Amino acid sequence: MSENQIKTDAYRQAGVDVEAGYESVKLMKADVQRTFNDRVLSHLGGFGGLFELPEGYRKPVLVSGTDGVGTKLRLAFMMDRHDTIGVDCVAMCVNDILCQGAQPMFFLDYIACGKNYPEKIATIVKGIAEGCIQGNMALIGGETAEMPDMYDLDEYDLAGFAVGIVEKDDIVTGATIAEGDVLVGLPSSGVHSNGFSLVRKVLFKDLSLDVNTYVDDLGMTLGEALLTPTRIYVKVLADLIKPCGIKGMSHITGGGFYENIPRMIPDGLCAKVDASVIETLPIFKFIQEAGKIPAESMYATFNMGIGLVAVLPADQVEAFVAGLTAKGEKPVILGSIVKGEEKIALCL
Repeated sequence: MSENQIKTDAYRQAGVDVEAGYESVKLMKADVQRTFNDRVLSHLGGFGGLFELPEGYRKPVLVSGTDGVGTKLRLAFMMDRHDTIGVDCVAMCVNDILCQGAQPMFFLDYIACGKNYPEKIATIVKGIAEGCIQGNMALIGGETAEMPDMYDLDEYDLAGFAVGIVEKDDIVTGATIAEGDVLVGLPSSGVHSNGFSLVRKVLFKDLSLDVNTYVDDLGMTLGEALLTPTRIYVKVLADLIKPCGIKGMSHITGGGFYENIPRMIPDGLCAKVDASVIETLPIFKFIQEAGKIPAESMYATFNMGIGLVAVLPADQVEAFVAGLTAKGEKPVILGSIVKGEEKIALCL
């Protein structure tokens, strides 16, 4: 037995395998390094991630966001599939800071698990790295904590932290939104990472369905449809925010339309949204019909097919839509800003 094995043997007997941690880092190294750019000054395994701020900003403001994946993790456990959940974690953080007009810079992750299975941890991190590439970010650090007394051996929790940068004068706050401005929606890829407590109750508890059930209307199994990773909107939006004069953006996450759109609307104004123009994704139709859920409750929980909403002046809509269309997007004009005290009026 080596000296290092002797040193770590007691900890292993307590349920924590330090050697597995070393192996995880070794397996994830290539995926992490493919997110690096010339502003990353640190290396994998250091005590802190170092990132050099880009030049050219007069009054740079750092924008940060942190989030997890919620109970969507339960779907990953049920299917024993862990290659996309990392994309979800990045998306939940980076889409939020994008809504303030920030250009993403770097990301850090935190994985807490009951037992460190190196291949599983490396697979999760591979997804995180893929999300970072989609979000134009570097993955400069993270932590994997093995806590056998806190989690079941096959379970884990996942959270992340994103940092972006924006010129102070270019911060998107919604403060300048005015009557007559237009709301434009960008399609989602599916349920994204919110509402899974309701999904699991309706589909797996109440109806006793199985993740491996093939659903014709979905063209895949139920589990595959639900695990579809959250869209990351950085590459389609970043270079259009300032030129098109975007005044406000909402990431449609927990609370659906009713919770998120009002967050960018100034007092005295109302976002009038025509839900009939939204191409409701098949997965939402399936959930609604299976659970006999009222439409209003669906829009108060899920994105229903629209993952992000932008508000901009009416005279910029044509250019904005053209810019998105050129990138393969299918933007949807959802409605306009009117006077009102409710902040959102959803016409179902």
